[in-house]
Amino acid sequence: MRTYWIAVLAMGWAAAGAAGAADLWQLAKEKRPIHQFSTLFTAQDVRDHLADDAGLAAAIDWCHKTGVTKVYLETFRDGYQAERATLQKAIERFRAAEFEVSGCVTTTNVGKPSTGWKLLSCYTDFATQNRVQSIFEYTAGLFDEIMIDDFWFTDCTCPQCDAARRLQTVNLSGRTFHVEGQTWEDYRRGLMWRLSQERILAPARKVNPNVKVILKYPEWYDRLQERGYDVVRETADFDKIWVGTETRDRDQGGSVPYQAYFIMRWLGALGGKKVGGGWYDPLKTTPPTYLEQARQTVLAGARESMLFSYGVLGRASGPADVEALRASIPELLATAEQMRLRPAVGIAAYKPANSYGPGEPNIFGYAGMLGLPLLPTDRFPEEAPAAFFSTHALKDPELTLKLTMYILSGRPALLTESLAEQLDPQVLKARNVRILRVNGDPKSLLGLSGQDLDSIRALMLKPLNTTFHGPNEVGLYLFADGSSVVENFGAQEAAIELNGAAFKVPARGWVARWK
Repeated sequence: MRTYWIAVLAMGWAAAGAAGAADLWQLAKEKRPIHQFSTLFTAQDVRDHLADDAGLAAAIDWCHKTGVTKVYLETFRDGYQAERATLQKAIERFRAAEFEVSGCVTTTNVGKPSTGWKLLSCYTDFATQNRVQSIFEYTAGLFDEIMIDDFWFTDCTCPQCDAARRLQTVNLSGRTFHVEGQTWEDYRRGLMWRLSQERILAPARKVNPNVKVILKYPEWYDRLQERGYDVVRETADFDKIWVGTETRDRDQGGSVPYQAYFIMRWLGALGGKKVGGGWYDPLKTTPPTYLEQARQTVLAGARESMLFSYGVLGRASGPADVEALRASIPELLATAEQMRLRPAVGIAAYKPANSYGPGEPNIFGYAGMLGLPLLPTDRFPEEAPAAFFSTHALKDPELTLKLTMYILSGRPALLTESLAEQLDPQVLKARNVRILRVNGDPKSLLGLSGQDLDSIRALMLKPLNTTFHGPNEVGLYLFADGSSVVENFGAQEAAIELNGAAFKVPARGWVARWK
């Protein structure tokens, strides 16, 4: 079997350079079944950019130059509903130009404001529920596919919500539900789940029996449940799910880039074929961090990359980010195509649905920066050759027995220190156990040296027939046939040794090895 290496710089192909606009458009159309790039025109973009022929022509030209083959036209955002005539004209124009066209709704400033984030609404309020229903009925009359941007949640604690949460009746679509005293998390999850059924899915399907509705989950995977997302019940009910992979620049308050990979793979394990794609933006980014979002989305197995949004990408850092992406689209499509040929393998990373990690928020994103090829799962990894466990696993009521049995099987287990404190000390003395000391601050893991990590990597990678040496802030992605990708998130070139082969990975770049 022939092995070949592809070294890719952060700004595009090392030798070939960026494809011309016409060539990029043709390549994007050809590779559309493998992976496609799309963009969103917000309701305000529809009003400001798609209301006349000149604006439509400019938008189509931009999409051609960016390799975008699908567009989402939004009907509602921030209290504004786009006009039907403008939407219909844009739909016809884009379809005539060989684009796929779908709709979108962003549920911000829908009705009664939340007591928390003012963009959000109080969904206990009956008038707000009615407004939600009318928006989706309107949208279903225009599109056969509708995506919901990641504001379908609430943080309201108004007296109406509090009374309903404690011991009151909740009126949903004219039906009365009795609830016992609940936590805010449980109340919101139940509320938003029922509203999804009663006020979005059923009315939309009544208007358009062919409509498919996509729920996009936000990137902040540890907090989904506290604001009303229920990844189990909502994933079961919606036709498709999408994932926010917008990690942004760490220097500007963003997440570590591997977090995008983790949440995409985790929801992929939970949702299976329902998972469509990832959505990222240029907010608080530079070209290198924007490309990291793009790479993590593709490496996580997304079928589509949503570029938010046409209007936003035209200002601030957007134009520079777009130029970097255009130069990198051929390599991203090539990577997606190679990945379709082989499944990912790795160290099982167990995060039960609707769990959070006490003292270890978002730890999986940091753990993946340590050269540990994580394979996220929402189910206890009974058959995994190696596994990583954090305090998120405490959501599992049978964890102690399951984890003890796993350790006694002799397979490598990496446990955070806080989780280890919950177990029998005798079990933890097993030679196949390693303790990851988080000290209440997952970010501190990025201070570990490559030498600090060597003993962990040696144990955890052994069942995968892999050896790896390198610095911190490096992502390792393994595939069943022995192929691999190494991405360097650091600001300096990284010296890597993988299975005895030494090579360099450019700063903010990646190297792929396909067999």
